[in-house]
Order: sequence, then C-alpha cells, then structure tokens
Amino acid sequence: MKWIFHAMVMGAAALTWAARADTAADAPKPLPPVFDPAAIDQGVDPCVDFYQYACGAWLKATPIPPDEQIWWRSSEVDEHTSAVLAAILEEAAAGHGPKTENRRKIGDYYASCLDEAAIDAKGLKPFAPELERIAELKNRTGLAEVLARLHLLGATPLFSFSSAPDYTDATMIIAQVDQDGFALPDRDYYLTDEFKSERADYRAHLARMFGLLGSTKKAKTEADAVMRIETALAKAAMGLVERREPKNVHHKMILAEFKKLTPTFDWTAYLVGVGAPAFTSLDVADQGFFKRLEALLKSAPLADWKAYLRWTLIHGLISSAPKAFVEEDFAFFDKRLGGQAEIKARWKRCVDATDEQLGEALGEAYVEHEFSPEAKQRVLAIAHQIEKAMEANIKTLDWMNNKTKARALEKLAGVAYKIGYPDKWLDYSTLEIVRGDALGNRERASGFEVRRQLAKIGKPVDRGEWDMTPPTNNASYDLQRNDIEIPAGILQSPNFDMQADDEVNYGNLGALIGHELTHGFDDEGRHYDARGNLQDWWTSEDAKTFKARASGFVDEYGAFVAVTDSSDPSNEVYVDGKLTLGENTADNGGLRLAYEAFRTKPAAKAGKDSLGYTLAQRFFLSYAQGWCVNHTEEFAKEAAKTDPHSPGKYRVNGVLVNMLAFREEFACKVGTPMAPATIHRVW
Repeated sequence: MKWIFHAMVMGAAALTWAARADTAADAPKPLPPVFDPAAIDQGVDPCVDFYQYACGAWLKATPIPPDEQIWWRSSEVDEHTSAVLAAILEEAAAGHGPKTENRRKIGDYYASCLDEAAIDAKGLKPFAPELERIAELKNRTGLAEVLARLHLLGATPLFSFSSAPDYTDATMIIAQVDQDGFALPDRDYYLTDEFKSERADYRAHLARMFGLLGSTKKAKTEADAVMRIETALAKAAMGLVERREPKNVHHKMILAEFKKLTPTFDWTAYLVGVGAPAFTSLDVADQGFFKRLEALLKSAPLADWKAYLRWTLIHGLISSAPKAFVEEDFAFFDKRLGGQAEIKARWKRCVDATDEQLGEALGEAYVEHEFSPEAKQRVLAIAHQIEKAMEANIKTLDWMNNKTKARALEKLAGVAYKIGYPDKWLDYSTLEIVRGDALGNRERASGFEVRRQLAKIGKPVDRGEWDMTPPTNNASYDLQRNDIEIPAGILQSPNFDMQADDEVNYGNLGALIGHELTHGFDDEGRHYDARGNLQDWWTSEDAKTFKARASGFVDEYGAFVAVTDSSDPSNEVYVDGKLTLGENTADNGGLRLAYEAFRTKPAAKAGKDSLGYTLAQRFFLSYAQGWCVNHTEEFAKEAAKTDPHSPGKYRVNGVLVNMLAFREEFACKVGTPMAPATIHRVW
C-alpha cells in the first residue's frame, strides 16, 4: 500500500510539483538505509573517534541544505514525510480523494496558507480587530481580558495557562500556570554579556517589526518598551537547569491564594475570557515568577504594555502574516540566531502549519497509506524485549536495595506503549475552517485547542490521548502518564525498516525505545511513581548512590566542547552537563538495554556480514549513524544553551566509551580515547 500510494500520488500531482518552486511540493524521495556502509570513513580508527569513523564519509558528502540549520541522516525522513503530506494536502485541496469533512478542512487550511498573494493583498486588515482591542486599553485592569483573547488566538504573552495531570493524583487533570512571555531562546539571552550582540540585533528587529506595523515614528521607543518588559520577565523566570528538578515546578495552590501572588492582575476576568471551567486549585509551576510579575504589572506604563501586546500578537501569529513580516521574522530568528541561509519553501511551512493545527485529521490520512499493522506489531515486540532487558537490569543492580527495586519494577510494569497513532481520532467537527481565511483559520484552530485542553480540568486523564501527531519524526516518554509515544512518522528508515535485520533495527529504534524507557528512571523521571505521582519512592541510601553515579555523567559530558567560535578558536562553548543529564542518562541506559535485548535474538550469534562486520558491530554502527549530523555554528551555540540533548557526536562517543561490549567488539584497548579507564553508569 505504501509504495502504491507513492506511485499514485506522483502521477496525480506531477503538474503541481512542476509549477512553482516555492508553493509546489517536491516528490517523495527514497529513504536511506538504517545502516549505510557508505557513510563510514575507513581512514579513521574506531577506537580513537567512533563517531567520525561511523559518520565521517556522510559528514563530508552531506552539506546542510540552505533552508536548514541542522541536518541529520534522519532529516531525510522529515523531507520524505513532508512530501507525502503535501501530496495528501494537495489532493484534498483539489477536492479529490475521500469526501470527508476532515479532508476538506485540511485541504482548505493548506490552500489558505499557501495563498501568499491573498494574504499580502489583505495586509494587516485581518489583524485590525485585535490591534484595535489593544489600542483601546484604558488601564492595566483591562490587561487580563486582552491577554485571555491573545492566548486563545495562539500568542503567549506574559505566562501560559493550560491543563496537566495533577502531580498529587495523576489520574486527574488540574489547571496549570507557568512562566512565559519572552521571545528570545532563553532567559540568559536577556541577562548575560555573552548575548550582548544578539540583544542589540533583537532590539533592531523589534524596531523593524513595529515599523511594518505602522509605528514609523515611535518604532524604536516601542522596541525599547518590549525589551524592558521581556527582560523583566526573564529576570523573574526560573533557569532551565533549575526547572529540571520536579519539586521546583510543581506547587499546588488554592486558586484564591494564587490570586494573591499578583493582586494587580484580574484573574477572574482572565479565566472567564479564556473559557476555563470552574476550579478551586491549580498547579503553579513557578511561584516566584508570579510574585515578581506583580512588581512589573504595577510599574510598567500602559504604553509599554500596549507595545508588548502588539508585538506578541504579530510574533505569535507570524505564519499567517503578510510576507514582509514573515521575511523579517526569518531574518532574525532563523538566519541571525540559527545561521539558516534561506527560508523554507512556503509549501513546507504550510505542511508544518497544517500538521500543527489539524494534526490528527492529517495524521489519519497519513497512516492509511504509510503505516501497517505488521509494523506496529514488530515495534511492540521490540519494545517488550527491551522492557524485559530493563527488568533483568533492575533485578541485578548491585547498588539498589530490594525495597527500591520492587518499586522500580512496579513502575516498569506500568509503562504503556503507544505506537503509530491513536486508537481514537480527535473530533474536529466544531472547528470551522474557511478557505481563503488564513489568519482566521489559524486563530480558530488555536482557540479550538486551547478550549479543548482547558475543558479537561477536573476530569480523569485520558490515557489514550496523544501529545504528538502521527507523522512526527520523534518519540517521547510522559512522566505523569508513564507511557511512551512512538508515532508512525519515526518508524521508517533510517530509524526502522521492516525489511532490515534485527541488529540494525535494535541499534537504532531499539536504542530509541530504551532511551525513552530510561527516562522514567533518570534524574527527573525517578521522582515519579508507577502512577505518575510526584512521590519519593527511593530509600535515602539508594537516592544518594543514584546522585553520585549521575554526577559522573555531569562531569564527563561537561568536558565536551559543543562548538568552537570560528572567528576565535580560543572561544569554546562546552556541553552543559547538568542541563543534559537526563538525556545523557537515557542515551547510556537506552543503548545498553537495546544491546541486551538484541543479544537474546537467535540472529545475534550469527557470523560476519559480507563487509566483515560482526552483527554486534553492525548494531553499534547503526546506533552511531542515527546521530550523524551537520549543523550551523549559530545553531550549535543556541543548542548548547537551551537543548537538553548533547550534540550528535557525544550521543555516540559519550555513550560508547561507557560500554564494555563496544570496546570488546572493536578491540579497543584500555587507554585509547574510546576505552577510558573510568566507565560511568547509572542504569
């Protein structure tokens, strides 16, 4: 069915693809293999730098596309999936294919997004009602109502408000409020000398955006106002490393007591405006943020608030704005901060927008053609094998006592696996999509999702609900639902291939599943019990030992250089070992679990392949090639500050140096770079 669909779509859509480069999708291209011998650099000693050995030829032969900041081997999955989704959307937009309301909606949403000429012709007229609402603000009391409106539309000024499982009873949904409201990637961009030039360029970007909004005479004044407010929000916010500690981001409060943190803000008007159901308590992620917010609410002039709200409106809805705004947004956020040379073709941006706003309607069409029940069963079988490996691992740990082991095994037994797509699709029947109304569609889709999330407050958790859309090339573990999501989009080569042998599938997808499973027991996940409640189920001695073992990863990864400044080689940015601790723990534990699971397969005892590699060597090569990556210097700099994942090179070398099985398979002697004397291990 998969390849029949490709052939059918390519034939039907060939004229569309040939029309115009910016609005017509590319044809789907063949996907790379899970293990690619051509990617290997045979001139590198695998015991010196295994990442360069496994990926070196690919790195040399694969430049970063001009419309990207980072390019992995698995980025080809994203390109392939985008083309497949575009074909589905173009068929729906043309009125062909199944005559369902969902197909009409995704087709109309996509077609409206693509029509840049119509968006430009309307100019700022579609934004006028909201801009006028902001302009008519008479005092700070009215901020609450305007903020509620902007949150419904998809902008995120000041803070975020939604719903989440109650950390004291994860079977129920509770209201949740958290810090938000600044546009630069991290609070440090506003506060440290390291990002002084980025701040200057951001202020200039804001002035240009206000100029486009018509504030030619006071553009710089309004830009300064936004900088003052966003800097104050950044100062009030908690840092990323501090937020990794669960007790720092969960504070259950009675609503009446929460309101006292910011008495200047009219929470009653806000909650009515955003359409929240009645509730008596909520989870306040960062109490300190809202305490400090009160001072800002009192001190910032109304004119500053109006400038800030206008900015957050246009920034939050930039994908539906006229071309000049989109290009200015790209020039700063993607080109200046990310080093991206060219903006993505509009069809790609519109595919992404449709997936973001109508993900399950589009996803249902996607999985009909791209994912089989057989693939789902094979992936589930791999997951169960890895879970068995984790069970054996826990039972044989020499640093954990039997009481803690029993609770860990209880949690492991409660892990649920969501593979491919939801069993029940989201109902979009109340969402209005109108062809030709790009901004209105974006606003209504955002409002639909905000109201859907808020309607959950006070209700039981729906354990069948998904957070990611089916075409997504990613996977995740949920701390409070204790489940793993593996969408159909990631279950294709080079991540997984139904026709590939076990050693390469376990080396790539198996390690990924092991990674997500280990998240339930990393420095964050270990604080939640089998039911997803924030509860300390460790003995004090075992907790102390865990922290000591985890500190080994903090030190090991903290010595890795994330990026070197090309203009000043002496200026090196290091991996943040504390920020990346959870992901590094999961990488190390995940690969070990995948390897132990693979060793139970009959094929694991087979001989060498035609290239002379043992199957265990193919396992490690497949794992390493999953992280082959080229990226811009700008991207690497931002990632080092904000990304909890280590760079691709260290997701390989930083893991394999800690695996005896690896050094044995590649005959790496102790003392070589890939076989240090000290091995770090938690799980």
